[in-house]
Amino acid sequence: MRWENLTESAEHGRADAALFGADAVVSRTFDTPEFAGITFHEIRARSIINRVPGASRMPFEWTVNPYRGCSHACVYCFARKTHSYLDLDTGLGFDSQIVVKVNAPELLRRQLASRRWTGDHIAMGTNVDCYQRAEGRYRLMPGILAALRDRANPFSILTKGTLILRDLDLLVEAAAVTDIGVSVSVGFTDPGLWRTVEPGTPAPERRLDVVRTLGEHGIGCGVLMAPVIPFLSDGPAQLRATVRAIAAAGATSVTPLVLHLRPGAREWFMAWLNREHPYLVRRYERLYADGAYAPKWYQRRITRQVHELAQEYGIGPAGAGMPRRIREPEPEAAAVSEPVQLTLI
Repeated sequence: MRWENLTESAEHGRADAALFGADAVVSRTFDTPEFAGITFHEIRARSIINRVPGASRMPFEWTVNPYRGCSHACVYCFARKTHSYLDLDTGLGFDSQIVVKVNAPELLRRQLASRRWTGDHIAMGTNVDCYQRAEGRYRLMPGILAALRDRANPFSILTKGTLILRDLDLLVEAAAVTDIGVSVSVGFTDPGLWRTVEPGTPAPERRLDVVRTLGEHGIGCGVLMAPVIPFLSDGPAQLRATVRAIAAAGATSVTPLVLHLRPGAREWFMAWLNREHPYLVRRYERLYADGAYAPKWYQRRITRQVHELAQEYGIGPAGAGMPRRIREPEPEAAAVSEPVQLTLI
């Protein structure tokens, strides 16, 4: 494995000075059912705050990613290509070879204290999920959240992981001193589709429980309805059922995002599609003939349908990806500001 290629810019597809040396890598396996077949590569990173390339579509400039690879094993995950920078497989290897930056909390605290850091918004969960299964063992996020809270540094989190509720107290404390945004990804509620396309994630209803619980504690939570999967989760009845469930969970906003298939993800997803739904292969080849993204007409149609349903159920589309200020309740009523949803994945 080319560990020297894991660089500050290699997080987003370029290679500069290495963030750690190959001699700093310790590979471990754990004899427990939840980690069966997974290898963890523990490294001590040299940098943890990464700049997003200027050409990116993301509405933020800085990210923190304590993990690479993801045991959620979503067959469509756009981040699969990043594993190839280490000569790791972008299919099963992405799901089972997890890089863990074990010094992420202490490193972040040091970088936030640097005179060069200006306190910009930091997004998490933008490459792989920071609350994937590994976080239950390595517990990197409490230290990361504490560092951001202590510096009153604004941040946002996008996750499919229910483990975020373990850190609820830290989120509430951070919200009292800075701008934070929390979003949960729920693209559909079909249990059969979930089991095959997102096999390592909590069930959609459990993720919506996260939305509900955060709201009950004064932290409004939006839902990124992603991905909407053409011909599998985009039917009118399916969209309605998903938006209805999102609204029932108390989401502050819902933002749909149609499946996109970048290199690395495209090959893995199409292999899955050929096994599970071979009759759809030609339709996908036509729909994605021009590249990674579905045609604009299709994206607009899905967005319009979801927004109409959201309006019907009393929730609305989100604004463009800045964190939302979450204030502590006033003595007689909770003052919650207008939601702004991240557009990620």
